[in-house]
Amino acid sequence: MRHFETGIFCTLSQMKREKLEKGEPVIDFSIGSPNIPPAQHIIDTLAQGAADKENYEYAITDTRELQNAVRTWYQRRYDVELDCDSEMTSLLGSQDGLAHLSLAIADPGDLVLVPDPGYPIFGDGPLLAGAELYRMPQKAENDWLIDLKAVPEQAARRAKLMVVSYPNNPVTSIAPPSFYRELVDFAKTYDIIVLHDNAYSELAFDGARCGSFLQTPGAKEVGIEFNSLSKTYGLAGARIGFAVGNRNVISMLKTLKSNMDYGMFLPVQKAAVAALTGPQDCVEQTRAAYERRRNVLVEGLNGIGWKIRKPMATMFVWAKIPAPYSDSVSFVKDLFARTGVLVTPGSAFGPSGEGYVRMALVRSEKEMNQAICAIDQSKILKQS
Repeated sequence: MRHFETGIFCTLSQMKREKLEKGEPVIDFSIGSPNIPPAQHIIDTLAQGAADKENYEYAITDTRELQNAVRTWYQRRYDVELDCDSEMTSLLGSQDGLAHLSLAIADPGDLVLVPDPGYPIFGDGPLLAGAELYRMPQKAENDWLIDLKAVPEQAARRAKLMVVSYPNNPVTSIAPPSFYRELVDFAKTYDIIVLHDNAYSELAFDGARCGSFLQTPGAKEVGIEFNSLSKTYGLAGARIGFAVGNRNVISMLKTLKSNMDYGMFLPVQKAAVAALTGPQDCVEQTRAAYERRRNVLVEGLNGIGWKIRKPMATMFVWAKIPAPYSDSVSFVKDLFARTGVLVTPGSAFGPSGEGYVRMALVRSEKEMNQAICAIDQSKILKQS
């Protein structure tokens, strides 16, 4: 537990609480909690399932209906074929799988390769298993992609598992098919299991379209992919995710989970089926809403002097902190004190995140315009 001392997110929460208790306004871009609700047919299915008294037994396993829905969705969306019995398992949200996968495949002292900056649970899961971390930098000069050639051979040969995620949280980059081909070759060369987290494939902007790691020839031989209904269908609180791919890794994860939980609540499984098999116009509506929010926030901040590139995907904005600041935590605290606008320091995502902040597109366009106005009036961008 020494790895899990009070972190920056608890500090941000306390700062927010103190300001609200004083009656001061807060506009919170720090936590990426989706605020676009599910489509009505998904809510209705969940409500009907919850009203059925027979649905309150342990689920134990995934229903065949849910398995078929996942298989059909992956085939339709990515042209990837999955075997229901051996190449998939549900997760109680991707966080469940990210926290527990290393317990199934990594021993204490094993090395796990993780992206830097990266979503914190990418490293926290291996640390729970007693593994060591090697952080693979994602740098602006490489379009925020991991440079696999820069991973030291000694680290690559030691590694048991590597975690990769595109579209990426927090840096918002998209990986081209050539990257995944290189990734599969890298994993085969060094006998490394790959976990690709694909939570944001449906939130790509400006006409871009993202695929699946499993579309790459040989991907199933080396790894698995996590996918989630949290952002795509607005089901974050329902905790619905999936692990798909390599049958040996899926089998180990299933075995671990059978000793840790009793499966996904049956009404939630029914809601997942409704989301995956029902009308899909809600997915485009959600994607378009995040793209509009992105445009409002980034164009507005650019207009007052904070030069930020538009993210290619995800529900986040990754922004270099303005001069004369060099420490992201100090900038976040100063920005919040002067404007009530709360963002996350890049250092919360790893050493390579220093000098940046992440903003989640989880506020209304009206609130975004209020935040832009508050930042402009504070003169915090005009100090250099």
